[in-house]
Amino acid sequence: MQPHVPDVLSVCVFVLSGLNETVNHRSIIFFLSLLCYCTILVVNVSLIVIIILDNSLHEPMYILLCAFFMNGLYGTTGFYPKFLWDLLSPVHIISYSGCLVQALVMYSFACSDLSILALMAYDRYLAICRPLEYHSVMSKHRVTKLAFFSWFTPFCIVATNIYLTSRVKLCSSHIDRLFCVNWSIVQLACFPEETTINGIGGNITIIIYGFHGLFIVWSYLYLIKTCTSSLENRAKFMQTCVPHLTSLFTFLFTVFFDVMTLRLASKDFPEMLQNFMSIEFLIIPPIMNPLIYGFKLTKIRNKIFPSVIFKIK
Repeated sequence: MQPHVPDVLSVCVFVLSGLNETVNHRSIIFFLSLLCYCTILVVNVSLIVIIILDNSLHEPMYILLCAFFMNGLYGTTGFYPKFLWDLLSPVHIISYSGCLVQALVMYSFACSDLSILALMAYDRYLAICRPLEYHSVMSKHRVTKLAFFSWFTPFCIVATNIYLTSRVKLCSSHIDRLFCVNWSIVQLACFPEETTINGIGGNITIIIYGFHGLFIVWSYLYLIKTCTSSLENRAKFMQTCVPHLTSLFTFLFTVFFDVMTLRLASKDFPEMLQNFMSIEFLIIPPIMNPLIYGFKLTKIRNKIFPSVIFKIK
């Protein structure tokens, strides 16, 4: 008896089945999602404009913050417009190429966030622990280049993984999620042996960004150790490092739940809860980060509130 050979499909579109159980709540979800996306746009664009237009904010830390907020806009724009359209449509499909592009945006957004957080940790390490070398090492020109590569490098790494995925033969066109991610596409492969190189590429990516995470942890542990011996350094840490740490913990918390949803998805797990867990990293950090920095960092706060008061008057 010959072994069964899976039927290879020529997939042109994917069916996203993550909204199947939300028929009775789509109007509410659409309103909340639209409100969330508009809030993300307003708070992030506002801070980006403030940083770009104000010459006094053209410092390394604020340049990195500007890149951080831009990356938040990049990632959320890869999700919300399509998601809002799906909420209004009876059919939830996405083209094959569109699915790959969305997966590229989702993954590169998350990896870029971690890269920028690593740069922020290094920036604070230099500012507090090696202040005499700070301006020579973190010049505006160098920081701008580093900010660009903190996005471009993850984009290239993730694009390589997506290219490997595009070569895999698929036996299904149904994705049990609200949006496309690389892992969900690879799971549809007809021949598991074809995905070996995808697994290697994915593990290499995890190792690279795992080292990013270890570097961030080491930087802040060293900073905490240094700042305990000086009242001035302690004040600097509370003023500039606490927002970074809050962003880091928010990022890790939301990405952890997304990974848990991918790896441990179960039929017994409510779909609505799975959906929320899978998009937390597209809701909480893009809103929380600009609010944290806007209210915590004195220079930005002083630019925001006089503007608001002036408009009210």
